[in-house]
Amino acid sequence: MNKIVLMIFVLISTALMGSSFSIGKIGLQYVSPLLMVGIRFLMAGILMVIYAGLTKKPHPKKITTWFKIFLIGLFQTAGVFAAIFISLRTISAGQSSILTFMNPLLVVVIGSLVLGMKYRLIQWIGVLLGFIGVMITLGGQFEFQFGTILGFGGAVSWAIATLLVHRWGKEINTLVLSAYQMLFGGGVLLLCSLLFEEIQFTINPTSAFVIIWLTLMASVVQFTMWFYVLQQGDPAKVSSFLFLAPFFGVLFGWLLLHETIGSHLILGGICIFVGIFLVNWISKVNV
Repeated sequence: MNKIVLMIFVLISTALMGSSFSIGKIGLQYVSPLLMVGIRFLMAGILMVIYAGLTKKPHPKKITTWFKIFLIGLFQTAGVFAAIFISLRTISAGQSSILTFMNPLLVVVIGSLVLGMKYRLIQWIGVLLGFIGVMITLGGQFEFQFGTILGFGGAVSWAIATLLVHRWGKEINTLVLSAYQMLFGGGVLLLCSLLFEEIQFTINPTSAFVIIWLTLMASVVQFTMWFYVLQQGDPAKVSSFLFLAPFFGVLFGWLLLHETIGSHLILGGICIFVGIFLVNWISKVNV
């Protein structure tokens, strides 16, 4: 496919990733956080599972493989998005998106400490630059809000999921893995909503739009486009463009929620974007 078209796909998919923070924050006025993301991913998972079945994608035959998919869904969908949407109650959409997309930096740290993965100096420079950017973004404050801790926790959960996919992903069809991890993660989120939160669900045009947008545009369409781009290009180089997602997160926060973009947010965001770019651009690691 034409490189210009691929770049358009990258921009649209990362914009959809970033949009979910602001759209989700709007939805929190009408729907409790765990219920909202539970519905989102259960519906998206069902649609993707149907598509995987219709296209006859190979499904796992071993129970252990299904358990691996469940664990990935537990961290990638349930852990990440529970942290994101609860954090949005106390911090801005822009700040939450920046904290969440620190995950490529944390992959280097966790992968090195736990799995013994070897990274190049430029990637460690990217990690250092990214964490400096986080401190600048937070205004140098060390007394974090609860939402700040959750945003960082979401990044940790995403990093763990990334490493699990790195270990197990080759034995599972990518479309099948994504579909079922969303389905399982969505189920866990709905269960947690029933057990741990005071359920709120006001049905009106705004809440309906939020659920539909998050399910179709920010999940199914975004995943399909991103998956296609990864198939067409070098996955490591394509992944480096993930730094655009928090940029769009901040931009949508400004456009839809009128969040202030201060100088510390811009400077910190630039440091994080460059850090993520350096971490992802160099693809060769030794395991």
